[in-house]
Amino acid sequence: MQAQARFNLRKSKRILFGLLFATMFLLTTWRSPAVASTAKHYTELNFPPLPEVELPEYTRYQLDNGITVFLMPDRELPLVGGTALFRTGSRYEPADQVGLASLTGEVMRTGGTADHSADQLNQILEKKAAAVETGIGTTAGSAGFSALSEDLETVFGLFAEVVKKPVFDAQKLELAKTQEKGGIARRNDSPERIAGREFQKLIYGEDSPYARTVEYETLNNIQREDLVDFYQKSFHPENMILGIVGDFETDEMKALIAEKFGNWKPANTAEIPPQPNASQAHQSGIYFINQPQLTQSYIEMGHIGGERNNPDFPELSVLNGVLNGFGGRLFNQIRSDKGLAYTVYGIWNANYDYPGVFIAGGQTRSDATVDFLKAVRVELDRVRNEPVKPEELAYAKESTLNSFIFNFESPDQTLSRLMLYEYYDYPQDFIFDYQRQVEATTIEDVQRVAQKYLKPDQMVTLVVGNEAEIQPPLTALDGDTKITSIDISIPEPS
Repeated sequence: MQAQARFNLRKSKRILFGLLFATMFLLTTWRSPAVASTAKHYTELNFPPLPEVELPEYTRYQLDNGITVFLMPDRELPLVGGTALFRTGSRYEPADQVGLASLTGEVMRTGGTADHSADQLNQILEKKAAAVETGIGTTAGSAGFSALSEDLETVFGLFAEVVKKPVFDAQKLELAKTQEKGGIARRNDSPERIAGREFQKLIYGEDSPYARTVEYETLNNIQREDLVDFYQKSFHPENMILGIVGDFETDEMKALIAEKFGNWKPANTAEIPPQPNASQAHQSGIYFINQPQLTQSYIEMGHIGGERNNPDFPELSVLNGVLNGFGGRLFNQIRSDKGLAYTVYGIWNANYDYPGVFIAGGQTRSDATVDFLKAVRVELDRVRNEPVKPEELAYAKESTLNSFIFNFESPDQTLSRLMLYEYYDYPQDFIFDYQRQVEATTIEDVQRVAQKYLKPDQMVTLVVGNEAEIQPPLTALDGDTKITSIDISIPEPS
């Protein structure tokens, strides 16, 4: 039965691929005599109105032990997937054990459970073309599964085991630490990663939970007992939101969840420390990282941003649309007209429950570095001081709504959004309020938020490049400003 189901699924995929290939072949080879020979400019193209965001039917309820559950049936394919979110994150790990949360999330799965070793888990899941994964990021922990609907009971049982009974095998921990140390050794190989990492430190501070990095020393401070302790404080029913989407009957799924999680009552109590604050560490300045092997500069400039629950977040999203994209000011003025950039961007970023970063920058030739920086500053000043044009506003609103609506293209994407809003305590109608505010944004709104939230006097600038090739030098930007060099050498363990 299982083999036949998988054969039918593969056959369906082959048929679908064949149809898609045939359609693409016809579209690329057939020419209608009625089609005009001259291509239209993108501004002359007409598109149908954007569809409204419609939430599929779903069920939300809570188990007696505190687990919040979202169920969203979707019968399009014989597949079921689920995700559990846990109120934890690397921002809660001790400063001398940076990397603890990430290791906990990794070894929670790779270390096996009390009932199945890691090898046994892998073998069962591989035979069923299923997956169970876990991880911990900055602000949340997660566990997920995917399976054929006919294998749901088995795979969901293994998923529950991984969540409730991980053993954190000591050998798997050592393997994970070794791999992490390899990442530390290679972390300066990419200038783009250097720029992103060090810019976060300039904004939040190098000791901030939102910017600090894993070091050999902090890894050496982590033992198996630390993973167990971190897990026990965080992975509890009252800290868990479970969402499942796919081919299932709601009543049967409720019964399976009750069977696997309904009696889960850990002996330890949940402990979530106070949430760390985030503020800007450096209020201005130009910082430089010399990389003599480079032929171009990697530039990050900006200041602290905000949160998504800011009342002006929709208007700020439209501002982002004015600045970015193929029709945005930065691309048109700096890349297309002046030829100063390979990539260029300016984005007011927002996180769910702590401030994001407004960041502008890109990549440019070494000898164009100063001109690039000046050009970006000119465009940021211009969007603050001059009203945008009606066509710019229309482009920005359309691109913003397009990208937002595609977050709800499939049931699993929609469920993921609903779970995030629940996790960060956002209102249930946030989706629709955001969309309405974007549609209602005016030229005056864009200039208002640009003046309020873009702060040139608090701008921090970081350049990663070849000092000898940057001509004129960075001091040409402002003769009175000191250029501060940053040391990115990797500390050895004591």
